Amino acid sequence: MNKDATLIFEKTKPGRIGFNLKDKGFPNVDLPQSLLRATPADLPEVSEFDVVRHYTLMSMKNFGVETGFYPLGSCTMKYNPKINDQLATLPGFQNIHPLQPISTTQGLMQIYFETASMLSEISGLDAYSLNPFAGAHGELAGLMIIKRYHMANNDLNRNKIIVPDSAHGTNPASATVAGFETIEIRSNDDGTVNIEALKEALGEDTAGLMLTNPNTAGVFEKDIRLIADLVHEAGGLLYYDGANLNALLGVAKPGDMGFDITHINLHKTFSTPHGGGGPGSGPIGVMKHLEPFLPDPVVIKTKTGYDFKTPTMSIGTLGHFYGNASVWIRAYVYLLTYGKDVAMIGPRAVLNANYVKDALKEHFNTPISGHSMHEFVFDGLKDDSTGIKTLDIAKRLLDYGFHAPTIYFPLIFHQSMMVEPTEVESKETLDQFINALKTVVKESLETPDLVKTAPHTTVVRRLDEVKAARQTILKFKDMP
Repeated sequence: MNKDATLIFEKTKPGRIGFNLKDKGFPNVDLPQSLLRATPADLPEVSEFDVVRHYTLMSMKNFGVETGFYPLGSCTMKYNPKINDQLATLPGFQNIHPLQPISTTQGLMQIYFETASMLSEISGLDAYSLNPFAGAHGELAGLMIIKRYHMANNDLNRNKIIVPDSAHGTNPASATVAGFETIEIRSNDDGTVNIEALKEALGEDTAGLMLTNPNTAGVFEKDIRLIADLVHEAGGLLYYDGANLNALLGVAKPGDMGFDITHINLHKTFSTPHGGGGPGSGPIGVMKHLEPFLPDPVVIKTKTGYDFKTPTMSIGTLGHFYGNASVWIRAYVYLLTYGKDVAMIGPRAVLNANYVKDALKEHFNTPISGHSMHEFVFDGLKDDSTGIKTLDIAKRLLDYGFHAPTIYFPLIFHQSMMVEPTEVESKETLDQFINALKTVVKESLETPDLVKTAPHTTVVRRLDEVKAARQTILKFKDMP
């Protein structure tokens, strides 16, 4: 692969152009002075061939699940079937205008309604809105529902949301945006909820508890029914962060565990590429007693077809129109394709994770003993006598063609490296990853400087991460 890291601005040759429209028979157009620049745009002067070659080489430097193993813990970076992309971009879907009459969009409305119904069956919650545009957007919607629910009950002093210290960072952030105060409680050593800490935090001001199950350490909350009972007895609601739902598919339902609200990341679990800033979708599901508070609008089935309806005590509109249509078309096709075999996803994801964990447990500290769910956490090398840290291991993995796992999260461990292989990877791929990590472990003991200065084969070598965070350079002209 050509490793040219030259910026397009550095390829500039004064006077070089890609194509000249002058004297081609086009009439001149006099634009108003107010629309003209005082000085020409500061763009690179390059040929069309320079541009094509530059962006083609740039695309070859991208790393995605289509190019290699992507074991990013907590993110469920799995392959998304391309046929689902093709179906979501059929002209009949792509050419729909959001403002055209509902009578002309009945097919899309049917997909919306049936997708929501399938999500209800999978999660055990009674009703869904597909309006939210991302997971955190779904969290915000759920918290708004919690607030509106307590207001409807004239329970105005409930302004606290409880969040375990092992939670995703978006949980306390979303609670703050929704106007709640966050109460952080300590976790047990395995990341599960500390029941005594929860009991101390619960009170008349408790609005709800936000929880991920399995948690961010890949451990199932064995006391979930007790937790649900405690929260409900205190008058609060239980919110399920669906980030780790992939582990439960076909095995357990959040609704059966006692959760009142959940969001699901369609862009993690149900066939939309995760990462790159979008598109995303975070459908919000609720139990029956919260259905009147869902975002506006929801799609209903009538005797003559499908229509929109505003829930009686809706939290309002979360965005223009009704969600990321292409994302839930993909999810719809994905679920129809799997059918009852969707029950195989969770068990296979768990099998793959435990296979990798067991193969490497002699080399890494395993802060949580026993089997994990769909992901697991290592806490640094067992033999760290040469000073090798998790960051060094992650950087060295890049030289072997693997994307690094999530590092330094969850925060409850000092040298966290969280691995999630997902259900789609073959044993051969997992073995290659295992062998690469074993090689890095050997290098860490025998040639530690090689690991500490990695990566060695990437276009950009190791950065000064502290300087990059504190003195971020966003413009080419500011570069030294």
